[in-house]
Amino acid sequence: MLYYLLYHVLEPYFSPLNVFRYITVRTAMASLTALLLCLLLGPWMIRRLRALQIGQFIREEGPRNHLKKAGTPTMGGILIVLAIVLPTLLWADLRNPFVLLALFATVAFSAIGFADDYRKVVRRHNLGLTARTKLFLQITVALAIGVTLVAYKALGLYSTELLMPFFKNVRPDLVIDALLANPYWWPLAYLPFLVFLILVIVGSSNAVNLTDGLDGLAIGCVMIAAAAWTALTYVSSHSRFAEYLDLAKMPQVGELTIFCGAITGAALGFLWYNAHPAEIFMGDVGSLALGGAIGTVAVIIKQEILLFFVGGVFVIEALSVILQVGYYRLTGRRIFRMAPLHHHFELMGWSESKIIVRFWIAALVFALFSLTTLKLR
Repeated sequence: MLYYLLYHVLEPYFSPLNVFRYITVRTAMASLTALLLCLLLGPWMIRRLRALQIGQFIREEGPRNHLKKAGTPTMGGILIVLAIVLPTLLWADLRNPFVLLALFATVAFSAIGFADDYRKVVRRHNLGLTARTKLFLQITVALAIGVTLVAYKALGLYSTELLMPFFKNVRPDLVIDALLANPYWWPLAYLPFLVFLILVIVGSSNAVNLTDGLDGLAIGCVMIAAAAWTALTYVSSHSRFAEYLDLAKMPQVGELTIFCGAITGAALGFLWYNAHPAEIFMGDVGSLALGGAIGTVAVIIKQEILLFFVGGVFVIEALSVILQVGYYRLTGRRIFRMAPLHHHFELMGWSESKIIVRFWIAALVFALFSLTTLKLR
């Protein structure tokens, strides 16, 4: 909206406003806007949540030092989503279909998280939606995103090929071409693509949710991952960079750089209040939305495999839960003292701040490594 006003309406009368046609400028503005929104609205949000008695409920089987966090305002993810959506609406070109799709994913996953958090508050217990209900809703949203991308493919805006890190010429297509010729079977042709997309987006959403267990841990890792996506989205849309790095040339995804910049700014601003000791928690309304947004961007810019490196900490946290649950069901014993992995280190005696900073360092290493894969081919 602000982009349209400054560039399309006022620029003919004041030529310096031409600067707002550049994606880099608008990305910086979106990041700063998101940061300021979180910093300015944070104290009001904390007071409001306290007045409404929307506090965090701590499960009794967790580390004992977490019990003192009971009652800390939660559902702060509402502020994060607001700080992502508003700057994107202000600074991005809303005629771009990928921007609208990313906004839909963020709001839809945040709605699922809101329902989960709301039930926890109403029941005054740490159990919200059932796992089956939450998973069904997440799959439904991811499927809607997948169907939309299939429509974009028909319009020539999207490719279902899968880019492989370290390999230039390996680009398998997730659509079964042999089935496209038959009108009765063509829906099945897109089944591998849709299943893979659902796994990526739903997995990303839940992985961030599982990581959100210590003050500032998840939001700090999200900030690093979003910064990496900002760079990757920009080079994917830039014809010269994309050609030099042998990436899929997708000029339409350039506006997503602004969206990713808004996530980075919102994460940094929320970290101001979420840093240890946290004054506010994001809740599922924030973690599910952030994970869903990151996964959606990965699918759109064709870097689904690279997501495993960009979000390396999230992947490790999710795998620790999967391994713990699977091994316990098979043998009745545990691999870790507690899952997700950050709780294992807590029970080993590591201080919370040490775990958080070390996981941030790991997230930064993963993000930097993911950027190097663009040229290591």
